[in-house]
Amino acid sequence: MNYHISKSGSDTFPGTLEQPFLTIQKAADLALPGDTITVHEGVYREWVNPKNGGTEHARITYVAAPGEKVAISGAEVVTDWELVAGTTWKTTVPNRIFNGHNPYQEVIAGDWFFKNEDTFHTGEVYLDGKSMYEAQSMEGVTNPQVTENSCDQEGSLYTWFSEVGEETTTIWANFHAADPRIGNVEINVRQFVFWPELTGRGYITVRGFHLKQAATQWAPPTAFQGGLIGPHWSKGWIIEDNIISDSKNTAISLGKEISTGHNEWTRTGVKGGTQREREVIFRSLHHAGWSKDKVGGHIVRNNVIRDCEQAGIVGHLGSAFCTIENNHIYRMHYKRQWHGAEVGGIKFHAAIDTLIKGNTIHDAYRGLWLDWQAQGTHISSNVFYDNTAEDFMAEVCHGPYLLEHNLFLSKWNIKDMSTGGAFVHNLFLGKIAACVEPERYTPYHFPHETAVYGVANILGGDNRYYNNIFLRNPEDGDETGLASFWSGAVLMDGVPGNATFMKTPAGLSQYDSYPAPGDSKDESVPVFTQKLPVYIANNLYLNGASPYIKEEGAVVFEDSTMDVKIQDGKVQIQIKDANLLNGVYCKPITSDALNVSYQAEMRYEGPDGSDLALDEDFFGNRRANYTAGPFELQEGSHEITIG
Repeated sequence: MNYHISKSGSDTFPGTLEQPFLTIQKAADLALPGDTITVHEGVYREWVNPKNGGTEHARITYVAAPGEKVAISGAEVVTDWELVAGTTWKTTVPNRIFNGHNPYQEVIAGDWFFKNEDTFHTGEVYLDGKSMYEAQSMEGVTNPQVTENSCDQEGSLYTWFSEVGEETTTIWANFHAADPRIGNVEINVRQFVFWPELTGRGYITVRGFHLKQAATQWAPPTAFQGGLIGPHWSKGWIIEDNIISDSKNTAISLGKEISTGHNEWTRTGVKGGTQREREVIFRSLHHAGWSKDKVGGHIVRNNVIRDCEQAGIVGHLGSAFCTIENNHIYRMHYKRQWHGAEVGGIKFHAAIDTLIKGNTIHDAYRGLWLDWQAQGTHISSNVFYDNTAEDFMAEVCHGPYLLEHNLFLSKWNIKDMSTGGAFVHNLFLGKIAACVEPERYTPYHFPHETAVYGVANILGGDNRYYNNIFLRNPEDGDETGLASFWSGAVLMDGVPGNATFMKTPAGLSQYDSYPAPGDSKDESVPVFTQKLPVYIANNLYLNGASPYIKEEGAVVFEDSTMDVKIQDGKVQIQIKDANLLNGVYCKPITSDALNVSYQAEMRYEGPDGSDLALDEDFFGNRRANYTAGPFELQEGSHEITIG
């Protein structure tokens, strides 16, 4: 069956092309495996709550009609504004429009959310489609002040404040020169835009929409993880070719449901967050059906994801066995009125056998953050730039996970608090920092399964760095700056214990204190606290970047043959002499060359157990000479533009 939806339709019609439904939800109530819901041009202000899922061979597909602009919004337009004084306006709306869930009453909170003296709500006000800033009092509306940490300080002067009564909610807002009575102001009224209320609604495709403006709650790994759109603990969704924007917290959630735990750390104050997270994992295995056959395996591709304050894509457990490909993710945690340990372009826990490929992530707080159980994870041909904290962070994972042919172009490239990572044929324009974490014990799994194989702390090391280019950023004058996170803090934000990062120059000298393969063990130190060996060879260091002290095959040049610029959203790389890149003896890197990770005792291999052969460059060109870095280049000069 092919149901049609149109703004000129009626839910009393049969839903045909000639007599379409008015709402998407009408079709969502009826659709069965194999059905298609085609939505025609217009803005649909509703929460699409699929009642049924498809099957692996008969999906349910929601699609925007070809060539037509279709938006699904969790907000409503408000035109009934009264000028109070100056540029401050007021509106009062009936609480019934919130359908029992008032986002101007719901406080943003949860595990791993950093509390401060201010209180923020899941509601939002939008002027010309751009979200404004919540004030803490009427004074913040009538006399707005710049939010110091915001990446859009001028925009932070557009403020709002609300008060909730028994029957109505009043909102005051400073629109400056704009007139809100002309239909250019919207307010959040719905928690979700496209989200099944019940779990297990699998094999749904969502394609071609602009999905926007949801009053989502903070989504940590130890709570129900809701998003503007997401599969809600099911199998095999495809989310593709959409624009997804302006979720109060998270755009796409592939994460956990509520029965395995919901903010018990902060709600009860009993036990710590790390222990609660371990319990979540075992509960998911015991009674929530966390397995490759029932959960995960989603595809998220070719989407533009922007302007959310927690993450572009988040997921704990449900992010396993997924493909995240060719998405453009930017302006994540851009307003920065509050903070927490789950912010980033992509934030995954337990991304087992997940492929993250061809994405561009920039102007986020963090780029890609893999936290716990990155095992069999493959990160390939992504571009990272202008991210505040770092491009990639691996936190208390045991591997094996692989990063190959990526461009890391922010000031900080890698924060390594894990073991078992392999970095091959990447370009690093910033710094790397590493540390151990002896106080937290996290799980690792049987190969290509969710079943837990063991639990261990992070000794540090067991990493591989082969055939990379390290280019010291010429604008980085602080060679020994601290790997700081939030407001200059030395300790990692959101990380318990005494894990701190050391001062570091560009390159791999950060690992000088780590043993090389074959080094004798220090008998004076207990074996369960000793750093593991690192496997580092055949990397190219330019413009003052420093190699690992025991590295074999390192090539070092004090000047640079490369120039990297980012302009108008495009990465421009000029290579003056490719002979320098070809001058590094780069061996082909295969599964056999990478060997086995220490804790999980697992090969670096494909999700099906197949051997890896990293024989294609960033652009998919077949490698012949195995040039250092992401690009296979012949001799001479080259200009490369990406974006």
